[in-house]
Amino acid sequence: MRTWRVRDVMSTEVATVRPDTPYREIVDLLASRRVAAVPVVDADRRVVGVVSEGDLLHKVELIGEPHEWRIFEGTRRRAARVKADGMVAADLMATPPVTILGNASVVSAARRMSHERVKRLPVIDDLGRLVGIVTRGDLLRVHLRPDDDIRRDVVDEVLRRVLAVEDGTVQVSVSDGVVRLVGGLDRWSAAQLAGRLAAQVSGVVRVDNELTWEFDDSPLATITAGRTTLMGIA
Repeated sequence: MRTWRVRDVMSTEVATVRPDTPYREIVDLLASRRVAAVPVVDADRRVVGVVSEGDLLHKVELIGEPHEWRIFEGTRRRAARVKADGMVAADLMATPPVTILGNASVVSAARRMSHERVKRLPVIDDLGRLVGIVTRGDLLRVHLRPDDDIRRDVVDEVLRRVLAVEDGTVQVSVSDGVVRLVGGLDRWSAAQLAGRLAAQVSGVVRVDNELTWEFDDSPLATITAGRTTLMGIA
């Protein structure tokens, strides 16, 4: 079953700066490209940091204030003062950079953004070289997939290829990304698996699983899960 990857939604035309790019040039670049942050890359296009508007604003925030450290000053405040004195990207950037590989799933990218509290991720190859950038808006594009495309993936990939369900056994309808499964399968576990797999199809917003089953094997599934946990596998 094909899952959308970061490379499917990322932008490949990325504004970048070098570690020695001056502060004013970075400001001009952000304004002209209408972006809120840029990756900092070395001569081999390896990502070494990211400079955002927040990093640059420390100069505005602390203008006119003395820059010497204070005894009871917090770590963040001290870091802000250091960046306020910075004149090139290497002094201003956030490091280590939070990046993601192009073959990562959009789900992984969304989780990484949430965990790291960032709005965008530089996309790198296996050697750490920049190949693109992905934003929150890019990830949301997965939910713009046409309903017909989603339905085709559920039928072809989930029902036919993975579960080997005969055509006509399960009726699949999709409306605004919401998948509805109606019909009957032989086992409870198969019906549950169909719902879980359908939910993993790119673009699915929700699955309304109305499948019925002939044999309730849920007690067996519970016992198996319990044994797995006791063996330390789960």
